[in-house]
Amino acid sequence: MSTATTPADGRDERLAPTSALRRLLARPELGSVVGAAAVFVFFSIAAPTFLQASSLSTILYSASTIGIMAAPVALLMIGGEFDLSAGVMVTTSALVSSMFSYQMTANVWVGVGVSLLVTLAIGFFNGFMLTRTKLPSFIITLGTFLMLTGLNLGFTKLITGTVSTKTIADMEGFASARALFASQWTIGSVTLKVTVLWWLAIVAVATWILLRTRAGNWIFAVGGGADAARATGVPVVKTRIGLYMGVALCAWISGQHILFSFDVVQSGEGVGNEFLYIIAAVIGGCLMTGGYGSAIGSAVGAFIFGMTSNGIVYAQWNPDWFKFFLGAMLLLATLLNAWVRKRAEAK
Repeated sequence: MSTATTPADGRDERLAPTSALRRLLARPELGSVVGAAAVFVFFSIAAPTFLQASSLSTILYSASTIGIMAAPVALLMIGGEFDLSAGVMVTTSALVSSMFSYQMTANVWVGVGVSLLVTLAIGFFNGFMLTRTKLPSFIITLGTFLMLTGLNLGFTKLITGTVSTKTIADMEGFASARALFASQWTIGSVTLKVTVLWWLAIVAVATWILLRTRAGNWIFAVGGGADAARATGVPVVKTRIGLYMGVALCAWISGQHILFSFDVVQSGEGVGNEFLYIIAAVIGGCLMTGGYGSAIGSAVGAFIFGMTSNGIVYAQWNPDWFKFFLGAMLLLATLLNAWVRKRAEAK
C-alpha cells in the first residue's frame, strides 16, 4: 500500500496548502479566458472599430443572447447530458405567449404565465423520458427537437394562417412585459440591454448552485458516474429532471425576450441555436463526457462568440467564414480543456 511522503519537518504533504498557481491551473474556465484574451487582442488589431463603446454594446448583446442559454446547458453537460431541443424550445415559449394572448384576448402576462408552464413541462418531459427509458439524451432530445419544430410551424399556420404570429403590441400588459424582458438603457454612446443583466444573474445563480449547494455536488457526481452517485445516495432522477427544467426556464426567458423585442415571432426560428449553446459551454471548459466544467466558463465562451461574430463584421471580412472560425475554436477549446484537466489531475 502506498504511503504519503513526509518532508524533513514532519509535515504530511497532503495537508500542505495548495498554491495559487495550482488552483488556477485546476479551473475549468482557464483555457477559455486565455482564448478570450487572444480573440480580443486579435480583433482589436484587425478591426479598429472593435474597441468603440457602441461596438462593445453590440458584442455584449450578442453574447448575452447565447449566454442566457449556455449557462444551464453547461450545468446539464456537467451532469453528463445534452439537450438538442433547447434552440427550438426558445421559439416555442415565445409562440405560446404570443398566440395564447392574441387568441384569448387576454392580458399579455397571462400568456407569459401559460408559456412558463408549457416550457417547464417540456423540460420535465425530457428529464422524465431520459430517466424512465434509459435512452441516451441525444436520442430523447433529438426527438423533442423534431416534435417541437413541427409543432411550432404546424400550430402557427393553423392558428394564424401564416408562419409568424400576429402583433400583440397594442394589448394590455405589453409595455410592462417589454420593460422586464426587452428594455434597454443608453449611457453616453453605450446601449445596455436587459438581456445582459439576465445573463449575469443566471451565471451568478448557476455558479452559486454548483459551488455552494448540495445540488451542485449532486450535478458533479451524476456527471462523473450515475451508478456511483446513486450508490452514495445522490437523487440521480431528481437531479437530471431538475437540470432539464433549468434549461427550460432559461429558454422561457430567452423566448420572452424575442417576443417583446420584435413583437412577432417567426415559427422557424431557433433551429441550430442548440449547437451554439453547446459550443459556448465546451469552449468555456465543459467536457463532453460530463463531470467537469463551470457556469463562468460558459459566460466566457458566449463572450468569445459575441466577439467573433461581430469582430468579423467590424473587420469587414466575409461573414461566410464565421462558422469556420467557430468550428476551429471548438476543436482548439476541446483540446485545451483536456490538457488543462490532465495537468490539474497530475498536480
